[in-house]
Amino acid sequence: MLAEVGRPPRSLLVCERSSFLHEQNRLSAQVEQLHFNHKVSVLLPECGSAPSHLEEALDGFSSFYLIRNLPIYELLDRDFLRAAVFQGSVYGLSHRTRIDEDNCVALLPKGRLVLSLDKDSYQVLGVQGHASRFNHRAAGRFVVCVDLSDGGGAPGGRSYQRLLTGLRSRLQMKADFLLSHHPGGGASLQPLLSRYEWSEHRPEVSRRALAELSCPALLTADLQPRDAHAVLEWLGAVDAAIGCEDPPPSFLSSLACPEPTTTLSGALSVSVCGLLLPHDVHALVQRIRRYLEPPRQPPWAALTVHGFADAPVCWGGSEHGVLKGGGNFYTLLMFQDHTYQLYLAAGAHDSCPP
Repeated sequence: MLAEVGRPPRSLLVCERSSFLHEQNRLSAQVEQLHFNHKVSVLLPECGSAPSHLEEALDGFSSFYLIRNLPIYELLDRDFLRAAVFQGSVYGLSHRTRIDEDNCVALLPKGRLVLSLDKDSYQVLGVQGHASRFNHRAAGRFVVCVDLSDGGGAPGGRSYQRLLTGLRSRLQMKADFLLSHHPGGGASLQPLLSRYEWSEHRPEVSRRALAELSCPALLTADLQPRDAHAVLEWLGAVDAAIGCEDPPPSFLSSLACPEPTTTLSGALSVSVCGLLLPHDVHALVQRIRRYLEPPRQPPWAALTVHGFADAPVCWGGSEHGVLKGGGNFYTLLMFQDHTYQLYLAAGAHDSCPP
């Protein structure tokens, strides 16, 4: 146990500073890089209730669908690909499957299908893939990636036909599946939905008004990278409703508001949970920018987006694994002068965020 305590899991935190007014800022592209988001948290200082334009964005996240016991070969259906995948952006993810134990599936918005399989399932499927980079010693997990929109992976191609045969005749893999589409919502998904048991869901929005909140005084546009970990930890504690005031002195590890501190007379904490599309996150960012404009002029606003811990892909479609962590998230700090600081985090074994 002492040896394990002495070796905390590695984590990655990438910081980028820029301005919304800078023509070459990369924020929109970076938001698109995290495809599967399950929670968005917003903290607004000196705010009792969000203005109407911000409430519209919080309540305006796209619906998503849960399909029960979906045969995975249905994701290769030609009509589904033609009507939905090739006509917009489809986001699909197997539901309540664990990346370190179960077979997991992701359908990326540009038509890339990713299967993360245990060794037995991979051998039964009979399709070429590669060993997972998260194997401990012997290869016990494999990843199959097929681009359904191009080359041999497109309908009629050799890779497409081999995968379709494997999923229909040999592996016959099924899973509860989350599915969403942009633009157009569920209209293009209806032919697929009509063949199985399904339910439509709206993202859940929760709000908490906070009073007399201790806040780091260093949370300004001049925030230094060396202080970022402490500020992000404080933001996480606020979102989780964990008090940081007067931590018990008898605990070896405790949370405290980074010093020097100031006190906010009020703040609003809002969270949205579901299968959340990057397009809607970007729209929310634009509404928060508007919230920061005069005459209201709060000093800053914070937005944190959490990816699904058990998604088979992480940043930009790179492989995601859960061995000691599984975190993949980013926090955006926005300030009055249109500058922002973006912190992108990855788990113990993931690739560096873009």
